[in-house]
Amino acid sequence: MAMIKYPVVFEASATGMSAYVPDLPGCIATGKNLEQTRKRIAEALEVHLSAMREDGDLIPEPSHVELIEVDTSARSQAATASQRYC
Repeated sequence: MAMIKYPVVFEASATGMSAYVPDLPGCIATGKNLEQTRKRIAEALEVHLSAMREDGDLIPEPSHVELIEVDTSARSQAATASQRYC
């Protein structure tokens, strides 16, 4: 079996964590903590992809993801400057 890596978004919630795979709508998981949520989203990915193969659906290529670093102090200054002109 070929291995493929899909980007997963993890978010904190009021009761723990949630995760979803942007490339695979409907592929989601929740958990009490990050470790449990990682395990559950990995299982959800396997089940989701298996169901897609069984249904004859095309398996999408993973999206390219990058983390972009921003200077939050500069963003605050820009927001303040834009408020002056509104």
